Amino acid sequence: MEQRLPIRSEVPVELTWRLEDIYENTEAWEADLKKGTALADRLSAMEGKAAGSASALLQALDLYEACLEILYSTSSYASMRHDQDAGNSADTELFLRAQSAEVAIAEKLSFLEPEILTIPEETLASWFEEEPGLKKYEVTIREVLRGRKHALSAEMERLLASAGEMAAAPLNAFSMLVDADLKFPSVTDSRGQTFQLSNGRFVPLMMSHDRALRKEAFDAFYTRYKEFLNTWAALYDGQVRQQIFFARARKYGSAFEAAVDGSNVDPAVCDNLIESVHRGLPSMYRYVALRKKMLGVDELHMYDVYAPMVADFEMKVTYEEAKEISLKALAPLGEEYVSIVRKSYEDRWIDVVENEGKRGGAYSSGVYGVHPYMLLNWSDTLNDVFTLVHEMGHSMHTWYSSRNQTFLNAHYKIFVAEVASTTNEILLLEYLLGKASSVREKAYLLNHYLDSFKGTLFRQTMFEEFERKTNSMAEAGQPLTGEVLSGIYHELNSLYFGPDMVSDPLIACEWARIPHFYYNFYVYQYATSFSAAVAIAHRILEEGEAAVGPYLRFLSSGCTDDPVSLLKTAGVDLSTGRPVDEAIAVFDQVVTEMEELFEKELKS
Repeated sequence: MEQRLPIRSEVPVELTWRLEDIYENTEAWEADLKKGTALADRLSAMEGKAAGSASALLQALDLYEACLEILYSTSSYASMRHDQDAGNSADTELFLRAQSAEVAIAEKLSFLEPEILTIPEETLASWFEEEPGLKKYEVTIREVLRGRKHALSAEMERLLASAGEMAAAPLNAFSMLVDADLKFPSVTDSRGQTFQLSNGRFVPLMMSHDRALRKEAFDAFYTRYKEFLNTWAALYDGQVRQQIFFARARKYGSAFEAAVDGSNVDPAVCDNLIESVHRGLPSMYRYVALRKKMLGVDELHMYDVYAPMVADFEMKVTYEEAKEISLKALAPLGEEYVSIVRKSYEDRWIDVVENEGKRGGAYSSGVYGVHPYMLLNWSDTLNDVFTLVHEMGHSMHTWYSSRNQTFLNAHYKIFVAEVASTTNEILLLEYLLGKASSVREKAYLLNHYLDSFKGTLFRQTMFEEFERKTNSMAEAGQPLTGEVLSGIYHELNSLYFGPDMVSDPLIACEWARIPHFYYNFYVYQYATSFSAAVAIAHRILEEGEAAVGPYLRFLSSGCTDDPVSLLKTAGVDLSTGRPVDEAIAVFDQVVTEMEELFEKELKS
């Protein structure tokens, strides 16, 4: 019997997030949006006056912060309503209205930064003495001044802000095509059982022990994507072109340079990452060769990448079981941390299961003054448990920063966004390894650890190379067709997986399904954050409170310093390639440990 996805109304309420904590209903949302628009109008009326005195600047910044706080709340609420069921036309309308309002308000606020830049630094210094209230905005003002050479006139800033809605079109179209319009055939396993294929179910099906099912799902999934290859290419090309447009408008040398500067990170950090990972590819090839040997196949294909390497062993974990496991695994972070995690379960911060029209994957979304929210698509796998603690890490980072910083100071940079999530994953892994009751269970968990390195450190760096290559091509005036993009992706896939992997032709289309390619050079930060998290998690387990205290201070710091400096407070220096090199050394050690387990215990 085919397993059907439930419609939204069929999902038990206890497995849905409680968006009423943000707004009781759409009428309350409407009222807040109206309030935010009025605040934006008040601030807009100060154009030409905000830089006139210390008191005027304080008044403008107070309005700016209040307006943005409302804007974030209204946008988050509308986005989550849309994500829980993209097929709901009323929620889609709400989402599109929120986007339009965001662009309109951003346009009204756009004059402020250029005006601040007209104030001489010595004058600003005297104003901080004259008006103590400005101290609250010191970080914001410092960040504005940092971008002085890339700032434009108020008129040009307004023009760029008004282009924001148009710039969101590629991602919006991609999301609607993936989440609402793209339909897949059912697939059949070797016993004749059928499964409804979807974006949310693809990876769980790829984790099946049934190789026939994996191959059929792989072929059906990417064949469907290939049918729209020209459309995906047009959408991605649109995304790249808008990134280039904004970068050039702000006088950056490239879209990549603009993206990393937005996080206040030196481009050398990413360059160091790619160089370190390329040096570590022999370790990746060892892993691939071991995977081929442990699966006992003559040829290793891309549909074998997610399959557990340990035969006849599987960990099925219900959501209720996962909650209890997570509380124990995260205990080294202290009772306060664990109590907040427990509260997230009790108070419905999480939307748990997949339903028709629900956005695939998982994420955490913070709402200042309320609490974070998490979207999951639960399917009772071990991977789901890791996804849960991963998103919980994001949420706890948001929670600590929001409780310890003002609204503007709470928004930590994207560069550090994956550190807390990955630290949680490693703590979970170490907890489960310590509780393993058999050689096969230990090997199964080591398999997951290796796959985490493969998927986060190596794969995300491969994604980064794809983005950098394709953006550089577009900047040189070369067209990004489906054929060109697929060729680049296939070549990188072959490089990263090495000689023991058959890079099936259909894997060349995988770039088309990656939403992060619409997030403007986001992916390399998964890899740098993973490297940092390996160091932080092991330090916490080895040193206890001596390491937990600095780590929680890092989580509480928001954006009060540049991200590389903030990470140094937690004991990691990403201004060098050392953390990545050390993480790859850990990966190599785990490969050796798995090889030894296989030869001594599992081979028979």
